[in-house]
Parts: sequence; structure tokens; C-alpha cells
Amino acid sequence: MRVVVIGGGPAGLYTALLLKQARPEHDVVVHERNRADDTFGWGVVFSDQTLENFRAADEPTFTAITENFAHWDDIDVVVRGRRITSGGYGFSGIARQKLLTLLQQRATDVGVDLRFSSTIRSLADVGDADLIVAADGVNSGIRAELAHAFQPDLDTRSARFTWLGTTLPLDAFTFFFVENEHGVFQAHCYRFDDRTSTFIVECDERSWRAAGLDRKDADQTIAACEAMFAESLGEHRLMSNAAHRSASPWTNFVRVKNARWFHDNVVLIGDAAHTAHFSIGSGTKLAMEDAIALARHVANGDDLGDALQRYQDERIMESLRLQNAARNSMEWFEHVKRYLGLPPEQFAYSLLTRSQRVSHENLRLRDATYVAGVERWFASRVEKSRSLPSTSLRAGFFARDDDTPPMFTPFQLREMTLENRVVLAPMDMYSARDGTPNDFHLVHLGARALGGAALVMTEMVCVAPEARITLGCTGMYAREHVEHWRRVVAFVHEWSRAKICLQLGHSGRKGATRLPWEGADLPLESERWETIGPSAIPYASRLAAPRVMTRAEMSQTCSDFVRAVQMAVEAEFDMIELHCAHGYLLSSFLTPVSNQRDDEYGGSLDNRMRYPLEVFSAMRDVWPVERPMSVRISATDWMDGGITPEESVAIATAFTTAGADIIHVSTGQTSTDAKPVFGRLFQTPYSDRIRNEGAMPTIAVGNVTEADQVNGIIAAGRADLVAIGRPHLSDPHWTLHAAASLGFKGMHWPPQYHLGRVQLERELERGR
Repeated sequence: MRVVVIGGGPAGLYTALLLKQARPEHDVVVHERNRADDTFGWGVVFSDQTLENFRAADEPTFTAITENFAHWDDIDVVVRGRRITSGGYGFSGIARQKLLTLLQQRATDVGVDLRFSSTIRSLADVGDADLIVAADGVNSGIRAELAHAFQPDLDTRSARFTWLGTTLPLDAFTFFFVENEHGVFQAHCYRFDDRTSTFIVECDERSWRAAGLDRKDADQTIAACEAMFAESLGEHRLMSNAAHRSASPWTNFVRVKNARWFHDNVVLIGDAAHTAHFSIGSGTKLAMEDAIALARHVANGDDLGDALQRYQDERIMESLRLQNAARNSMEWFEHVKRYLGLPPEQFAYSLLTRSQRVSHENLRLRDATYVAGVERWFASRVEKSRSLPSTSLRAGFFARDDDTPPMFTPFQLREMTLENRVVLAPMDMYSARDGTPNDFHLVHLGARALGGAALVMTEMVCVAPEARITLGCTGMYAREHVEHWRRVVAFVHEWSRAKICLQLGHSGRKGATRLPWEGADLPLESERWETIGPSAIPYASRLAAPRVMTRAEMSQTCSDFVRAVQMAVEAEFDMIELHCAHGYLLSSFLTPVSNQRDDEYGGSLDNRMRYPLEVFSAMRDVWPVERPMSVRISATDWMDGGITPEESVAIATAFTTAGADIIHVSTGQTSTDAKPVFGRLFQTPYSDRIRNEGAMPTIAVGNVTEADQVNGIIAAGRADLVAIGRPHLSDPHWTLHAAASLGFKGMHWPPQYHLGRVQLERELERGR
């Protein structure tokens, strides 16, 4: 087989040498437009696991790389005069030019035909070939030529960066942060040989322009960056080797995806197929692991089309997984300014866990001393009587011994104190009759209160008969409702240490539907009522359009909410939450997806917020001042034309200004046309943004399933409370079990369950 590789970077060279090594009879040619010794970029990074993959693929290449790299285990975060260190990462750096030289030599040794200063501009230049490997980078000409087949998705990000080198010797992967009159600047730095380190400077567009960097050439940029990072650089200098960018040394990262990775006999590899932001240092790793997979499948000698399909199937999922982590990391750095309000200890922890691939317990495996220091520091902050000076993170922040995991620290809202950070998420049970809660609700909510959740939230309790979603929804509009809810509240207060929150809402255009297990979004066959909404837009095709609310109906509905709050006072609830999410009535006013009014309640965001804020303010006026209120919002509609991230912060801020004590951050469910991106902790970034950009407490929710995740969210400052939904359905004692699994002895168990606790902790200890 004749193989033509277009591009002599790590992806192309490694593919060529692995194919030739596996099948010496193949004719393998590499075309590289640059000369063999042209130098661009500085160092590249590999994890210990990636190096093991190289060992398995080609021992000589692995040996050559490992004989020429710089290895480190630590990450240093330098911010506001503090250097915080976390260890156990296991990374290696090598000069990019050295790596290319090693790969060129190895490729030559196995018989690859390397042709430098050879430019392939289109497939017409290739000539006869059985397999064409497009390894021509981010700006791939081959990908562009076959765009109809590959369907590329290129996302040019807003932040600016410049890739420099320095003689500063570093013993850790180091992040430097500088705040000045122009904005915020960060440097991603790591050593790759005895004398040289990579020094990538990155900043947001506004800071870049304010500092005049948009008008500076390479020499001027170096001088400006040396001045900015002078405290960290000392006597060391910065350098550039990108002569082709001397006039304009700054660029934007481009995230590359493709729907397909091969077409006929042409296959994409490396940056031509995908990119991962440099903040997780995985671009070259991905490229060379692509090469391993492609060479393995092609060398098997099977049908080429089948081989390329298997290659795509294997690698596209791995690249998406890493790209998701890289996206989280990239967005953290793009918006780093919002995190600089965190204390340095929490800022560093947030940075280390930014990708959501590194969890609290994963950090503990890497560096138990560091995590113990974080936990001591975090626990100390919630004790108002403590005011002790902090010291080095590695030495422990405080002269105390407190091993409380972050999720088991207390939290206060007004005069309500929660014993831990776990919330039973509100989940509709559809088990009421005429809106009246019954023994099911008593057992359901009571069991979760006994199970250790500090705050138990009811399902959405509807403020009028026509406010219900289904005939099985609970209500707070009749006298009998008060007595039955009072029974539930009394049980929680008498038999547990939990607090209980009443979530109030109105179904709006999503009302008058059957029970969900009878079919999703199906209208009632009988007893149907006319739904209402801001505009006559149906939620789903099988549901009728709502009646457009008049001003009189808006006033009446507001009165219904106020009445429900007054009843909640009688029932002795500890907290109220107003449901303004998931496409129900008040959510329908907030989002332009369903609000197309042309009066003062539609159009601009201020107008769309007007009615929900009127309802909230009326509720706050009759709710006791010492008791907290929260608001649940959908921070995104997951569709074009919906609520923007900036609007979600503005909505949360408006409710907080009106008296909300905490924002419960959910997403979506406002339209059946939404395209949510599900995954682990997929809604947490929205809580993170609102909390840290809007400077307000939040509740995170959404596919949080493990105590490890709760600890990470709380310790990083991504939320103040975490709502656990479905795991609580299968395990009412989720929080008690989490405490036992973490070896935390300070969790209160009902005395009736003492023997069960002893046995569980004994079994867990034996397992450890």
C-alpha cells in the first residue's frame, strides 16, 4: 500500500513510523512544508500514562523521548503573593523541536520517505495513493477541501495568547496570575529541558486591548510581558521563536471538531481532526495517540474502509471526552477574573479541579497533605469565632485538627443554620389527591430528613387548582393542605435535624397533563382546564396553546402565591423557594422562548423579569424576615434565541436584590426544541458562573451522584449547597452513607439507627 502523510508534525511522523514499522512493505511518504530543523513552539507535555502508551506502541521512540525530558510531579499556583503547591501529577516536558528530531530519526530508521520543504496544497498534488493521512494541523487545507464530507466545526475563542519561552527554571507546572490597571493576565509555564521553560501568556480581549498588546510586535510584546511578570521572572528573560508571527505574536485558540474523520481514502489526524485547549496540555498527546490507533487498525490488513471506521469510532469518543474537559478548563481561564474574588486557597483548588476530571478524592490520592490543608482551611472559615492566620497550604492553614469534609460543614441563611451542604432536590411525586399531601409524602420527605440531608425540599407545590401540572400534584391553596403539610413539617422537626423548604410554583402552559408514567406531555383526557402563559405558545405539539394572561389574571395569580406563603407560615416551614425554572409559568415570562409579549412584561430582559419579580417581592413581604427564600431558575434554555449566560447572571442578581438569599441554578426544560449537553455535573458550571460572577450564594444541581463530587463543588466555591435528586430516590440515607464512606464521625445519626451505623462503619473500615 502507498501511504501519503501530509504534515510532518508529531501526528504525521508518528503515524508514518508506526505504519512502516508494522508493515515494512508499505511505501510511506511524509510531505512537510517546513525544513527539517525549523523551530516553532517550545515544549510539549505528556502524562506518565501517555508515556506508557508510547512504550507499548514503539519502545525505541519511548526510550528516546524519556531520555530527553524534564519530569515533575507538582503544580504551583502563584496568585496575590502566595504560592500554593499540589503534588502527585506525574508529567514530563520535552522540547517540541527535540521531539520532532527524534521522530524524524526514528521514521528514517524504519524506512519512511521524509520530504521537507514539500507543500501539498490540495489532493490534486498528492498523486496516486491508497491512503492519504491529513496531519496538516488546525488550518488543514485537506479538511477545508473536503469540508462537505468532514463537516468541520471551528470555534474561535475570544481570549488571546502568545507562546513564548524563558530561561526561568521551574520545578513544577506553574500558573502565574497578575492583576494590574489593565486587567488580568496569566502565564502557563513548565520546564522542558535543563535550561528552558515554556511561558504561555493568556488574557481576555478587554485586558489585551487595555494594555495596548493589540498594537505590539513580538519584541514589544516580550518587553511588556517581562514587565508584567517581572516579580516571577527575576533576572530571566522571555524569548520568541515564531519568526512568522513577529509582527503579530498574539493569536486565538481554535477549537476544532469534525462530524466525520475519514472520507474515501482520506483520514484526518491530530489538530486537523480535533484540538484541546493548551491549558490541559493534551494536544500532542491526542495527536500521537491518534497515530497509535490509526496505525494499529490499518496495519491489521483488513478492508481500508472498515479500518478507518474503527479508527474513527475509537478515537472520536476519546477526543470528545478530552475536549469536554478542555472546554471546562479553557472557559475557567477565559473568565478567570470572576475567580480572583476567591481566597487564594480556594482559587487554587478551583483551578486544580477546573476540568472536572480531577475530583476531591483524586486530589487526595495525589497529595493527601494538600487536601487535608484545604479541608482544615475550609472548615475554619465556617466557624465565625475562629480568626487564625493562614500559613503554607502544605503545612496546613491553621493550628487545629479538623478533618471535616467540605460537604459536612454548616451553612447559614438568615437565621436558619444547616448542618451540612446536602439538599434533597425537589422532585415531583405526582401522588396527591385534590392537591393534598398524604402518607406517601410524609414517608418520602421524612425518610430523607432522617437520612441526613440538611435541607429537605418539597416537590413543586402548586398555588391554585389550575396551577397544577397533573391531578397528582400537591397544592397549598386549601385549608386541608395546611394541616397535612404541618404534619410533614412537624415530623421533620421532631425526629431529625433537617430543615424543610416549601417550593411554590405554577405550571403555566405545562399544566393539565397526564401523569408522566402515562405518557410525557400528554393532555388530560378529562377534567382538563385552560392553561395560561405570557404568550399563546404551546409547550409541546400535543398540548394546547395557553391563554394569554391579562393584567387582572396576573394580579390574581400573584395573590395566589401570597396566600400560599401565608399558609406556609402556618405550616411552620423553615424556608420558601419560588420556582422560576423549567418552563413553568414564571419561567415562561423570563425566557424569550415563550414570552413574546409587546407590553411592559415582554421584550427586554428587564420587562421579562418584571412579573416574576413582582410575585417574589409580594411573597417576601409576607414571609418572616428571619427565614430565607430561594429562587430556582433555568440558567440556559439550551437553544439559540434563549436566555444567554449574561442574562442568567442578571436574573439571579435581580432576585437577590429583591431579597432572595440563595439561587437554585438549574437549566433547560423550557422548550421541547432544546438540545442540552448532558454529562457529569453538566449544570454545575452555570451555578459556578452565577455564584462567582454575581457574588451570591447558589445551589448546584444536575447529575451529581457522589460525595466526592459534592466535596469538590463546595470546596471550589462552585456552589454553597448541592441538591441531590435521583440518588436520593434509590437511597434515602444517601448523606449518612456518604459520611460513613468518607470516615467522617461527626455526622448525626438518629439514635434509633445507631447499631446500623456501627455495622456499616465497621464493614467500610474492613473494606478499606
